[in-house]
Amino acid sequence: MKVNKADIVISAVSPAQYPNTGLPEIALAGRSNVGKSSFINTLINRKGLARTSSKPGKTQTLNYYIIEDKFYFVDVPGYGYAKVSKTERAKWGEMLETYFTQREPLKAALCVIDFRHPATADDKQMYEFLKYYGIPVIVVATKADKISKSKWNKHMKVSKESLGFDSADDFVLFSSETGEGKEEAWKLIEGYLNKKS
Repeated sequence: MKVNKADIVISAVSPAQYPNTGLPEIALAGRSNVGKSSFINTLINRKGLARTSSKPGKTQTLNYYIIEDKFYFVDVPGYGYAKVSKTERAKWGEMLETYFTQREPLKAALCVIDFRHPATADDKQMYEFLKYYGIPVIVVATKADKISKSKWNKHMKVSKESLGFDSADDFVLFSSETGEGKEEAWKLIEGYLNKKS
């Protein structure tokens, strides 16, 4: 998809604030600092639309980005960041659960993991949660450029095993530095956007 128009619409904390346009939504879930913002920016060819932060745990809302007036990317709060209080984490958990289990226009979720390391317990929990609720999942393994290509197969095996990956799902190697996986990610996302529900 060639993107000429992309904007952040709202940072929502409750269903009352979600857009009611009925446009399809693609959610991005992943650990703080895993590269979700860089993923969005790379896909839409814009440097700073999705704000990347050196301080993990900054996204504490559901950030809605409207793309070409056709659909939304929804960046959900990053998980697994230790400096966030338990109460805060419980609030996020509730917000995510409400969104993922009740949001009609949601077409698929991108489960974003760091390709350099095995999936964390939080990654696994998120992936299993999405699977449990029957939400179509695309696993996006970011920072692929940090691993030499000769080791990709080995890392992919580790990523999939640690995640408990279901081979029926899609797995995309991605790098915001090199653009690796950009075309493939778009193809998969467009497949879900064009699916009749």
